[in-house]
Amino acid sequence: MKQTFIASLCLLCLASAAAGSGSSKVYDVRAFGAKGDGQTLDTAAIQRALSECAEAGGGVVQLSAGTYLSQPLTLGNKTTLLLERGATLLASSDHKHFMKRPGDWLQAKSNSDFIPLLSGKDLTDITITGQGTIDGNGGVWWEEAEKARQKVSGYTLPRPNLFTLQRCRNVKVSGITLQNSPKFHFVPTECEDVLVDGVTVLAPEGAANTDGIDPSNCRNVTITRCFIDVGDDNIAIKSGAKVEGWEFGCDNITVTDCTFKHGHGMSIGSETVGGVRNVLVKNCTFEDTDNGLRIKSRRGRGGQVEDITYTDCTLKNCHPAISIMGYYQNSTHGKFTNDDTAQPVSETTPRFRRITIKNVSGNSTREVGLIVGLPESLAEAVVLENVTLSGKEGLIIANAKGVTLKNVNLTAEKGEPFVLHNAQVTGLPGSATKP
Repeated sequence: MKQTFIASLCLLCLASAAAGSGSSKVYDVRAFGAKGDGQTLDTAAIQRALSECAEAGGGVVQLSAGTYLSQPLTLGNKTTLLLERGATLLASSDHKHFMKRPGDWLQAKSNSDFIPLLSGKDLTDITITGQGTIDGNGGVWWEEAEKARQKVSGYTLPRPNLFTLQRCRNVKVSGITLQNSPKFHFVPTECEDVLVDGVTVLAPEGAANTDGIDPSNCRNVTITRCFIDVGDDNIAIKSGAKVEGWEFGCDNITVTDCTFKHGHGMSIGSETVGGVRNVLVKNCTFEDTDNGLRIKSRRGRGGQVEDITYTDCTLKNCHPAISIMGYYQNSTHGKFTNDDTAQPVSETTPRFRRITIKNVSGNSTREVGLIVGLPESLAEAVVLENVTLSGKEGLIIANAKGVTLKNVNLTAEKGEPFVLHNAQVTGLPGSATKP
């Protein structure tokens, strides 16, 4: 009942916003010829509705209950896309429909060779809302992607994302379900003032590279009350390049009251070249995720990551619970070794500082975690306060200085609860024990 009330309230507010923008006209895609029968391609009808809405100065494009099979669609300015309960926007199963140059999709050179199901560029006042679903039909893509990943660990076979926005402002995504993307589900890039509220993101646990929400070089982003259960990063904050005029590519991002099931956790990185600053993760729960609280980068892909706070989070059966790592992709499963030597510092050297982990509890099915910088770029000013975690092994802290522990209780089934290498740590608790 509470969720239904909130959803109704959000819809009322969005309708008022549409009216305030100068147009509240509703463009029902069925009036433009859409069938919604799950078999007829409704691309042309839906696109006509979207285009006419934008040309008229904005309004609401409505998908009533039904399954709307579609090729890629493009959003316009001041548009609200409303998917009512029972409405599904379903991606075509034909790979060629999502290729810029149709051919053998397995021969594509990069992700840029593909077109998302839903996209928009250089827009303002974009809203995607309702209680319906956007489905990427990912099952026709995942098998080959997994084969490629098994051949080369960490390899991402090029595929389309589900929903992307570039250089957009005042974006709201609320209530809907995003599911079964061929690759990433929602990727806002160089966007500002983004709200993602009450969104569900779903993909099978084993579906390769199916990130949930990936704010990339974005500012002023709030992600709240979302449920994300996917096959890769639940959320990944990325800054792969410098943005002209911006000191930090990602700045002022808040993630609150979210639930993460399967997936690779609440991540920053691995691309941090443009810098990431002012991230707050609060009141989130994690269960059965690969990684929980995670910052990942590596030489050649790094930049400044600072002023990051994780607070009031619960982690259950994560592996590991904490992963702050300058050696991506060696940030899980105890792969870190302390035999590296310092290398010259460059603009793409990972730099982590002023990171706070507070009021966090839970357990890991493997090691409790890792806080690991580089020998030439130590992780700095990391604070753990009121943290209670357990795992098969302890917490590795390496290549770090200014690490402060306040009321930290770790339990390790094997070995010491804290394992230090080239690390300056204060406040090591006498109460840290192993069974």
